[in-house]
Amino acid sequence: MREWVLIKVGEVPPEVVAFLLREIPEILPIHISCVLSAEIPSWAYNSHRDQYRASNVLAYVSKFAKDCKALGVMDIDLYEEGLNFVFGEAYCPGYAAIISLFRLRPQFYGEEPDEKLFLERALKEALHEMGHTYGLDHCPNRKCVMAFSNTIWDTDYKEARYCRSCWRELERRI
Repeated sequence: MREWVLIKVGEVPPEVVAFLLREIPEILPIHISCVLSAEIPSWAYNSHRDQYRASNVLAYVSKFAKDCKALGVMDIDLYEEGLNFVFGEAYCPGYAAIISLFRLRPQFYGEEPDEKLFLERALKEALHEMGHTYGLDHCPNRKCVMAFSNTIWDTDYKEARYCRSCWRELERRI
């Protein structure tokens, strides 16, 4: 399936949306048909952690996937059981993926703001989670966008592209 919808969950900077709308189709042979806005699902919030459960937010975003795939973009902190945080999550394979911008800004790590780095991180996480929707697993090639990111430095190390092996599999599945 090549048709996607991008869902802004809560407040999302317009420059991020514009960047993803421009850059994702340059890498993936897909079409993002529209951008929708949605409220942050309050029922996904865990007050003990001050974070939102990623699987609950993903289930919420998946309801927007009608005859297409959905990418949710949000600026809230996500976690999953057994993990301190996640940058995103997706059904693998499936019709929905989400990414969080919350931990992608350099200033989250005490660094100077860097818009270019921030946007590059958002693109990598989007491509990674979208790859999962096509059934791609984590790749052992640390430069591949499908490599697992345990830290932001893992995200920075990988490239905003699929390795040859993942690309072949992705082309077959799209």
